[in-house]
Amino acid sequence: MSTVLPYLLSGISVGGQYALIAIGYTMVYGILRLINFAHGDVFMVAGILMVYLNATGLPLYVTLPLTMVITVIIGFLIERVAYKPLRNAPRMSIMISAIGVSYFLQNMVLYVTGGLNKVYPTIPWISQSVNVFGATTRMVTLITPVLTLILVVLLVLLINHTKVGMAMRAVSKDFETSQLMGVKINSVISTTFVIGSFLAAVGSILYFTNYNTVIQTSGAMPGLKAFVAAVFGGIGSIPGAVVGAFIIGICENLIKGLDLILLKAGVIRQTLDLTTFSDAFTFALLIVILIVKPTGLFGEKTTDKV
Repeated sequence: MSTVLPYLLSGISVGGQYALIAIGYTMVYGILRLINFAHGDVFMVAGILMVYLNATGLPLYVTLPLTMVITVIIGFLIERVAYKPLRNAPRMSIMISAIGVSYFLQNMVLYVTGGLNKVYPTIPWISQSVNVFGATTRMVTLITPVLTLILVVLLVLLINHTKVGMAMRAVSKDFETSQLMGVKINSVISTTFVIGSFLAAVGSILYFTNYNTVIQTSGAMPGLKAFVAAVFGGIGSIPGAVVGAFIIGICENLIKGLDLILLKAGVIRQTLDLTTFSDAFTFALLIVILIVKPTGLFGEKTTDKV
């Protein structure tokens, strides 16, 4: 257990970080039926913003909220500039626009940073090491799942018990009818992007506290894994995205430690270098779930009216 626990804790932590990104994917898809391929890069930009804002000498209690606010503004502007003009365009056009925004953000960061790794600032307290049942880990590992669940509960309450949430649910069920009934579609969609960008900013703070360097491609793999988590759980379902993210995070980290676990258990005598397959597992899992249950764990089957 002492061997497995550090990997299990790390998996729960990473799963929480993936969940915060996956919620953005699943909310946008639920309303627009759009895969926002730029979302992982918004997450990366939040990390870069934190690096440069911290370099100005501002205290952390200023840079942290400022990073979130600027990230939210970027998410809002992306929707207004790249997606809103294409509201009535074919879905393929919007998807191409999303890919274009993704490359634009990556190249902007490449231009600013010169392609060099940027060291993420140390955030006091959450960067400290703690001992949990004999396993040494960082405080952020313990905070992440708790904070993720709190934010998810608040989000579910917002969606189920507020007028904005009611409008989101209405638009998600029937876009055209909601528009005819007087729902302000543009405001609902902008709110969705704002919430998704805010959660991505929180996720970036937690993620880059563990992985201390940021580069223009830092959002690619977490973004892809979060997307897989959203599909795995049933894209369009917030609880599904969260459950899928935690499953992927835990499995991924257990695979990374599988060599050591098997060695200590006496099952193998030399390492098999199974860490190489930790990323491949995520996408293999996606293929399996799409074959067995194409709608995901919590996805609902949809029927087209004739």
